[in-house]
Amino acid sequence: MEHSYQIKVLARPFYLAEQSDEKEEQYTFAYQITIENTGSITAKLIARHWIIEDASGKQQEVRGLGVVGEHPELAPGETFEYTSGVTLNTPVGTMRGTYQMIAADGTEFEAEIPSFVLAMPRTLH
Repeated sequence: MEHSYQIKVLARPFYLAEQSDEKEEQYTFAYQITIENTGSITAKLIARHWIIEDASGKQQEVRGLGVVGEHPELAPGETFEYTSGVTLNTPVGTMRGTYQMIAADGTEFEAEIPSFVLAMPRTLH
């Protein structure tokens, strides 16, 4: 039987004004991630790899095991949500990356995290 290894990742970023300091060029964002198993086999999230880029082109890479200290295991149709954050030195940046997954049959695969924009809302006067 052919299994499909498919994980859909949705990101909802938001700016945290109360944790940011524009004078110090510290712009803090949170992002809510929804991971959905759209495939046909149970899969577990093993590790993450993020590429975070600010408006000046400075990149930082973040690698680690799990997400928020967990290794969610998702049956087909199941979702897992978590919220995390990042601080940039510019009011705009992007994030993208991959999750390393392992399926119940031992197959390892990557789930792409599509690029999303972190942007401080412009204040209107």
